[in-house]
Amino acid sequence: MTKENLILLADAYKYSHHKLYIPGTEYIYSYLESRGGKFNETVFYGLQYLLMEYLQGVVITKEKIDEAEIELNEVFGRNDIFDRTKFEYIIEQHGGRLPIRIKAVPEGTVTATHNVLMTIENTDPNCFWLTNFLETLLMQVWYPSTVATMSREIKKVVKKYYDETASPASFAGIDFVLNDFGFRGASSVESAGWGGSAHLINFAGSDTIIGSTFAKRYYKAPTAPGLSIPATEHSIMTLLGEPGEKEIFKHVLDSFPIGTIACVSDSYNIIRACEEYWGTELKEQILQREGTLVIRPDSGDAVATLLKVFEVLTEKFGYTINEKGYKVLPPQVRVIQGDGISYSSIPTIYEALKNAGISAENLVLGMGGALLQRVNRDTQEYALKCAYAVVNGKGINVQKNPLELDANGNTRVSFKKSKSGKQVLVKKDGAFVTIPESESAGLKDELVTVFENGEIKTSYTFNDIKTRAQI
Repeated sequence: MTKENLILLADAYKYSHHKLYIPGTEYIYSYLESRGGKFNETVFYGLQYLLMEYLQGVVITKEKIDEAEIELNEVFGRNDIFDRTKFEYIIEQHGGRLPIRIKAVPEGTVTATHNVLMTIENTDPNCFWLTNFLETLLMQVWYPSTVATMSREIKKVVKKYYDETASPASFAGIDFVLNDFGFRGASSVESAGWGGSAHLINFAGSDTIIGSTFAKRYYKAPTAPGLSIPATEHSIMTLLGEPGEKEIFKHVLDSFPIGTIACVSDSYNIIRACEEYWGTELKEQILQREGTLVIRPDSGDAVATLLKVFEVLTEKFGYTINEKGYKVLPPQVRVIQGDGISYSSIPTIYEALKNAGISAENLVLGMGGALLQRVNRDTQEYALKCAYAVVNGKGINVQKNPLELDANGNTRVSFKKSKSGKQVLVKKDGAFVTIPESESAGLKDELVTVFENGEIKTSYTFNDIKTRAQI
């Protein structure tokens, strides 16, 4: 279990809400959705980690209340905001377990935006304040869901160019096209593990080992789902200076005479490296290897550099023409682009190769900060909002519906308009649709109870999640 004190894992203003809800409030019901954003579909992933690490079991103790009371009185500079009795009640009546019910779409499920993905409600009327107190923590599921979504959208792009330019025999390699290089650019180890495992729903290539660790630890992946290969960095390639670069290239080949190995080759002159060293002096050794040398340019304009690299490599190593009429290097030679890779740059790169007659199967990609770090909650516009409440025994449908002003001062309906009433996720004509619970008679709710009163009720394996997210 986490060492963090759950009582302190909320935005500061939440601690005043137990007083601010109207007297007589008994139940608060809220839901999570993606309100739109960059992509039309979203992959739901990562809630199980939060439940296992932060919410399950006994999470409220006297010691944690004591710690929270000291800190929150310091934060507010007064002692009438944090009410320790609210948490002491949870210990007395529920043994320190959270009287909360969470329902969610099965992890790995792909839905259109604007659909309910998760609901949360209190199961004890004295803990009405607890539902949205947990918003701060639960909302963080936006992060792995967004990484999983972006990774999957990139896979759609890769598949498109494989369909157009690559040999069908090479399609098994799609799972290894996008490699996660993002650990060093992630904001924390937790981010790297959570986001790195989200990427592995779609692709198998990763240098972020902690992503595999998360998949095994929290989702019962039987073996590490993220795979990698030996590869060099510039500290290796520049150790003998520019005159010694060719010697190091040969040492790299000698060190791993079989299998796939990647070698960064732009330390001084990427064109010379491809033309004179790899393509001439070391050519026969490369072609006689039982495995593939993956040449990595790592600077300059990606499109211009790759076009020149492939021009040189196809001239030096030769090529075949596949069934779709595109050039393919010998299997002993491939290229990886790991610089400047993002969702927006990838189609530009593949389109340029296509126009140059180069098959997509010649190139793999490495994506760092743009995969694990260049996302935020607004990428898919995630929000958690109250939709239903019970006050003095009366059910109330709750809704936010702001009237906005545009830049010209004209009024418009806001995209932030929330859903009203308890919601269910159903399938109609094979597509997910969110409708009010009151209109769902005879339709199966696809939301599953995953957490109730301190216990995880439903869990998912990593293989199940990958299956659901398949394109």
